Amino acid sequence: MQLSLGQLAQLVGGALEGPAERMVSGIKGINEADPSDVTFLANPKYAPALAQTRAGVVLVSQEQLVPAGLAVIRVKNPYLAYAQLLTEATRRPYQPLGVHPRAVVEDSARLGADCSVHALAYVGPEVELGPRVVLHPGVYLGAGVRVGEDTVLHPNVVVYHGCLIGRRCIIHAGTVIGSDGYGFVPDGRRHFKIPQVGIVQIDDDVELGASNTVDRAATGRTWIQSGVKTDNMVHIAHNCVIGANSLLVAQVGISGSTTLGQNVVLGGQVGVAGHLKLGEGAMVGGGSGVAQDLEPGAVVSGYPVMPHRLWLRTRGLVKRLPELFKRVKDLEARLGQERKD
Repeated sequence: MQLSLGQLAQLVGGALEGPAERMVSGIKGINEADPSDVTFLANPKYAPALAQTRAGVVLVSQEQLVPAGLAVIRVKNPYLAYAQLLTEATRRPYQPLGVHPRAVVEDSARLGADCSVHALAYVGPEVELGPRVVLHPGVYLGAGVRVGEDTVLHPNVVVYHGCLIGRRCIIHAGTVIGSDGYGFVPDGRRHFKIPQVGIVQIDDDVELGASNTVDRAATGRTWIQSGVKTDNMVHIAHNCVIGANSLLVAQVGISGSTTLGQNVVLGGQVGVAGHLKLGEGAMVGGGSGVAQDLEPGAVVSGYPVMPHRLWLRTRGLVKRLPELFKRVKDLEARLGQERKD
């Protein structure tokens, strides 16, 4: 990357305060940056670092106070501007590989223009790949899978038969899409398996982290809507619906037939029981257990969940329980002595 500060300000849509002709070529953290680097300040608690930074320019909010002489570009959202700049700086022209000689593509599969199918990938019968799909080594696509344009499947991703993946998706290594939902019914002697005959549908612009598992529906579909982003090691059970633009952090587990509205956020290690509805914009703190429906916009934490502020107060009281227990015992002893007297 070689940009003048004037070009950089234009790229991120910001207002430059500093020499437009100065050149920068790298992006680093605020403490590591030197005069050839861009850096950013997104969290106000790091504002004191502005006095010591050697960066050539800093992306800051529109209201941020800065030391005299420091070159800055003022933007609405410094973190977003940083992400946009980093995306541009790391962008590489796409160069299609074609089909590697050691990949296996069944004759009935249909590949769009400029696909890249790496060694040891398997593309099953009746699979359809849109233009510029990338399948890294070890990817398995079962019969009838459809993958939309510009989607990337990283090594060892497995997509079972009949599942649908949209455009511009990123599926990270080791993720399994379309394995059987967990369905059994006791017959008096053993657990009889319920056939899982539905599919998984993943809409456009979804990113799934490494080692996710998304179960196929018992009937119908397990549906991950557009813009959903998951962290690593997330499990989504059969017939769940994950609303558009929701965020699921690491080790989230969602039981069957639960529906999340749009823009729901589940913190790390949240567990959600089955057949629930979490309203649009609900937020659940890390390590919480959700056993009831949540209203739109609810902010909850705890196990089981309660309003987040109440949970914070409760956690504060827990630390005082030994002291409160001792005081109660002392009061009981005094009352007992008074009765004797």
